[in-house]
Parts: sequence; structure tokens; C-alpha cells
Amino acid sequence: MVFSSLTFLCIFLALVLILDRILPGVKAKNVLLLLASIVFYAYGEPFCVFIMLGSCILNYVWAMLIGACQNKGKTGLSKLTVALGVIQNLAVLGIYKYSDFAIATVNGIAGLSIKPTGIVMPIGISFFTFQAMSYVIDVYRKDCKVQKNPFNVMLYVSFFPQLVAGPIVKYHDIELELINRKETPEETAKGVRRFICGLSKKIFIANYVAVIADALFGAPQSQIGALSAWVGAIAYMFQIYFDFSAYSDMAVGLGLMFGFHFKENFNYPYVSTSIREFWRRWHVSLSTWFKEYLYIPLGGNRKGKARTVVNKFIVFLATGIWHGANWTFIFWGLYHGVFQMIEEYLRPLFGKGRKDAEAKPNPVVKGLGHIYAVLVVMVGFVFFRADTLSQGFFWVKEMFAGAFMSTPKIAAANGQLLLPLMTPLNICVLIFAAILSAPVKDKLKDCKPLEKLSWAVTPILLILCIMNLAGGTYNPFIYFRF
Repeated sequence: MVFSSLTFLCIFLALVLILDRILPGVKAKNVLLLLASIVFYAYGEPFCVFIMLGSCILNYVWAMLIGACQNKGKTGLSKLTVALGVIQNLAVLGIYKYSDFAIATVNGIAGLSIKPTGIVMPIGISFFTFQAMSYVIDVYRKDCKVQKNPFNVMLYVSFFPQLVAGPIVKYHDIELELINRKETPEETAKGVRRFICGLSKKIFIANYVAVIADALFGAPQSQIGALSAWVGAIAYMFQIYFDFSAYSDMAVGLGLMFGFHFKENFNYPYVSTSIREFWRRWHVSLSTWFKEYLYIPLGGNRKGKARTVVNKFIVFLATGIWHGANWTFIFWGLYHGVFQMIEEYLRPLFGKGRKDAEAKPNPVVKGLGHIYAVLVVMVGFVFFRADTLSQGFFWVKEMFAGAFMSTPKIAAANGQLLLPLMTPLNICVLIFAAILSAPVKDKLKDCKPLEKLSWAVTPILLILCIMNLAGGTYNPFIYFRF
């Protein structure tokens, strides 16, 4: 089940909200939300729900064992236990997500014909595995207390707003709200509004630019020229941002409806002037996860510049692997790691730290930095979207050299492919996407008339969203590989 569906909007969410308001006490509400989360996941993954629940139970047990070791002063045993817990989580993730990829790679390198396992990957396994693993590690670090109620741990891991598309929520961020929270009309109204805003971004921006991106990336290479390559790259860059940030908006809104406060996951990443800044703004929960649980344990920036570069490279390799079982994702992660390395050695050009970021930048330098960051990110997303590395390299070649190699035949094919996609509506959506990628809303938030207007428009947007979904328009779910 996905948020942008009539089943979720008109049946599941409506029913769960009504029952949640009827039930007295947090314990009863928690039981409802846990059952609802299981139904939500089982709706599309009947068998895989047992894998998700098994992950919850195993990590509950690991945390309990770590707590018991710490209470008895057995530091070495608690360290061994957390290591075993991490290994078990990564092993499960590896088996379900990467086993067939590993077999295909070995077959390709060694010329073997090992049969793939055919294991079905549970949707959202990367999200709920990392979330559960962070709980176990935080218990070991004593950043949170051991939760003795297994159902609370299960609710934390499986809570449907963030189960299949994030953000990755740390246990200590909602630890208190699991046992004591308030659901006020004001918070519920904010949550509903935030959810509708996210749903509108998904349906009216992400889905429309997805039509352009999918048509172009799915077309034969003989029809792709410089212009279509640029349009496809721009369309996908907007699609992944507005789709991913829309789901984060909806998750935050749903959390507020039920009394939970999730941290923001996106902060206008396309206004960045460096790749370092981009990763401070893009998928913040994942960036923070890798920083706290991989980068800092590796030594962070405490062991010299060379070691810092190596640590960042490892982190971005892991980031690429996390996103999917394909060499395109691994290349994407290493690609960002290379630019992190470059910026580490050229830090004076990109700012040395927070104080530099707060200082008034030179407009020319800022503009050039912005162009650089957007181009690097766009090219990276070409490989992220491509089915193979060869398709990615072909696409980048067309973007930067296609105009010089074009022939009348290629130009004609390019035009036949692009013209049906470049409708007035799609062009307006692309322009609107570019505007909303900047913090326009933040600059206008102090304008009270516009604030009142936005509240009035929200119900209209919901009606339009429902009408759009009822019409059966294109509504892809891009997180099946996560």
C-alpha cells in the first residue's frame, strides 16, 4: 500500500484515524497503530511482513542482551553482542537484497552460470533494517534505554508512516512519544496540511515529470540526442526530489496526526553550492545515519586529511550500495565520494565550515558554486536512473557532446520523441518544479494573507488529488529497490 492511493486515503487512513481518536490511552492506541502497520505492509507484501516482524523481534532480543550485559558490567560481552547484532542485520539485508546481484556479478566475471536464488526483496528493507540496527547500537552506546516492551520496539520499527520510504527515525527521537504523547487538534491540523502538501507534490509534480523521465530513459538510444538527454536528466532530477521529499512530507504529516514528531529529511538540496552542502540537505536522515554509525566510528576527521578522505569514500561507497543492488548505484556512491574528496582538498573554494557558510558569500562565487553543484548532482542522478552503466555513460556523452555529433536523422528522431512530451502542461510543471526547488515558501511564510490563503487552498488540493487518483493517472512507486 502506498500513500498516494485511494485505498490508503479513503479507507486505511480514515479508519485508523477514527479508531485512534476513539480508543482511550496510549497503550490502546499503540496496539492499534502496530496492527495497522502490519496490515499496511502485508497489503502489498503478505509473506515479507514476517521478515519485517522477525527483524523487530531479533533486534529487541539483541538490545535486551546488551542491556543485561551492561547491567552485569560485562563490557566485552556487550561489545560482542552488538557486533553480532550488526552482522545479523547486515546478513539479512545482504541475503534478501544483494544475493542475486552477487551471483550475477560472479557469473559475469568468472563466466559461470550459477542460478539466481529468486529471493523476493521486501520493500523498504533498507529503511527498517537501518532503523532497527540504530536502536541496538544506541542501546550499546547508552544513548537510549532498553525498551522492555517488545510491542513498542515493533511499533517503532514498523510504524507505517516511515516504514517503506523513510525517513530513518532514531529510537531516542521518539522514545518518550511511544509511551506518552498528546494528539491535539492543532497538531492534527498541521499534520493533515503537511500530508496534503506532500501528496500534491507527488501527484502534480513528481508524477508528471516522471512521465517525461521514464519515456526518455526508456527510449532506444538511437532516438536520444543532446536536447532529449538534458530534458530527461532535468526531469528525473525533479522527479526523485519531489517524489522522495513528498513521501517525507507525508510521513511527517502522518506522524503529527498520531502525536509523533519526525525530523525533517530534506532542506532544499538544489540550492547547494557544493556537494558537501548537498548532502547536508538531501536525505538528511540517511546522511546522519552514516555519519553517526559509520563515519565517526571509522575515525571521522580526527586522524588527518588523508584518513578523512578515505573515511568519506567508504561512507559514499556504502551509501551507493544501500540504495540498490546494481553497479549504477555503486558508481553513483563512488562518484559522490570523488567529489567529496576533491572538495576536501579544495576546501577554501567551498568554505571551511559553518562560520564560512554563515558569512556573506561573494555572489559570483556562490553562483558558480551553485551551477557546479547542480551539474554534478544531475550527472550523478543520470547514473542513478540508468539501467546499466553503459546507458549512463551514453547519456552523459549525449548531454555534453551530442550537439557536436548530431545528424539530421538523430535530430528528427529526437524531435519525434520530445515533441509529444513537451506539452504546455508538462513545460509548466517543469518550471513550477524549478521554482519550488528553492525556498520560496520559507520566504513567504511571514506573509499572513498568503498563509491564510494556503490554508484555504489545502482542501481544494486534496479534492484534486483524489480526482486525479480516481482517474487512474500515472503513479509510479520508485522505492521498490530500497
